[in-house]
Amino acid sequence: MEPPPPPAAPIPAPYHPVRLIVTDDLHRSRLTVFFRLILAIPHMIWLLLWSVVALPAIVINWLATLIKGRSPEGLHRFLAAYFRYYTHFSAYVYLVGNPFPGFKGVEGSYPVDLEIDGPERQNRWKTGFRLILAIPAHILASVLGYVIEIVGFLGWFVCLVLGRMPKGMRDLSAYCLRFQMQTYVYAGVLTDRYPSLNAGPQSLND
Repeated sequence: MEPPPPPAAPIPAPYHPVRLIVTDDLHRSRLTVFFRLILAIPHMIWLLLWSVVALPAIVINWLATLIKGRSPEGLHRFLAAYFRYYTHFSAYVYLVGNPFPGFKGVEGSYPVDLEIDGPERQNRWKTGFRLILAIPAHILASVLGYVIEIVGFLGWFVCLVLGRMPKGMRDLSAYCLRFQMQTYVYAGVLTDRYPSLNAGPQSLND
């Protein structure tokens, strides 16, 4: 009798220019979990203030990309930092990460991080109709937003009891957060690659 064939190697997820990298160790401080929303208030205020500047910057970036076919380096860097900070903030609020995040959106500064490739050539037709093209992704991102809120709510109780976030709950929230950020970055015209439900690489440590 012949031995069974070895299991097939998993097919790697397609490369995406917007990636969520998770190096979180699942440990959660019960004290900071209990006061998480109160501790996040300064970040809520800062995110609101940053958004006031970022939204006009997105419009300018859209016009510039439509004309040049590429996002200007300075605008791309500024908006990438904004979306990265948005990721750090969301990860902290919804218990995907544990440390208190910084306020600058520095790459590699948080255990739930967003990597965004530099400016690349973009299709002008896709750029011109970006808001319309992004509608289906925004609808799905909104649905996933409810999922991450529910998981975060349930995770709050679990973390208070166990002092750690179950890996399955953390990974589900990270999955939702990744698609949300890919959607926002796409709508922000930093890439013309559509958000993907199966995009990589994404590192999820135990």
